[in-house]
Amino acid sequence: MTKTNSKGFVATIGFFDGVHLGHRFLIDYVIETAKKSKMQSMVVTFSEHPRKVLHTDFQPELLTTKDEKMRLLKGTGIDEITMLDFTKELSQMPAKDFMQLLYNTYEVRVLVVGYDHRFGCGRAEVFDDYHKYGDEMGMRVIKCPHFKLPKGSTTAYSISSTSIRKALAAGKVKTATDLLGHRFILSGEVVHGFHNGTDLGYPTANIKVEDGKLVPMEGVYLVNIIDGNTKKKTYGMLNIGSRPTLDNGGQQSIEAHIFDCNTDLYGNRLEVELIEFLRKEKKFDDIDSLKAQLKSDEEACRLILKSEELKR
Repeated sequence: MTKTNSKGFVATIGFFDGVHLGHRFLIDYVIETAKKSKMQSMVVTFSEHPRKVLHTDFQPELLTTKDEKMRLLKGTGIDEITMLDFTKELSQMPAKDFMQLLYNTYEVRVLVVGYDHRFGCGRAEVFDDYHKYGDEMGMRVIKCPHFKLPKGSTTAYSISSTSIRKALAAGKVKTATDLLGHRFILSGEVVHGFHNGTDLGYPTANIKVEDGKLVPMEGVYLVNIIDGNTKKKTYGMLNIGSRPTLDNGGQQSIEAHIFDCNTDLYGNRLEVELIEFLRKEKKFDDIDSLKAQLKSDEEACRLILKSEELKR
């Protein structure tokens, strides 16, 4: 797609998995630079994880699907999002040739490079090389300042997609939220499951997430649920696990119980935002013990929500 912006674009490049605080800082810097230059801002990203293309046996654990990432990027206020197909041919393109492609096809006149970001075949070149190539073709290349956690932050995690994955794998939902700058999302179509929830008095929507999407630590979560059809938001509980008490064969499922809702949701698309981790999944001695625990989980969720409401 050829752009038609007379002054060109200020752009940055990246996969932007999760669109976390570090990404937001970089994008905000691009937007600010574009405004000062009286130009438009652009994010150049990719539809597939580069490692998945380069290594066919690589199984990504993505913080965001393509649709989730696009929605979050649009919410940053960036003027233009260019999503490229990351192919083997593109992976073999030297950095200079890729920059020339950005200059000629997408009218990038200022390229903002992330603090430690490298691109091009083999990622062999460094910022000084990008700067030299830019001078040769008339593209200004600048480096984004290093993003640091806000003063007073107590988290031991650095801001990166990898550290957020580690936090979610450990059930540290609040840490992940702090690093992302938004709640982690699981989205997908509601499909038929084992229908155990109805028998237990807690009917659930069984959510089929896209392959490659990270699934957090197994257990029970307090969540916010958004119906993709009606955009209605409500609270509920989410269970990630294999239902060991019910002996359903060990297959992992992602099941949301929506508070105060009896609507048939089959075929709907739901977005589930993780608010807080309650407990790990466990096997109970009998069904009555499981029912009692589910009731206790709901009470704990409603207590948390009440407490949060009182803080406002």
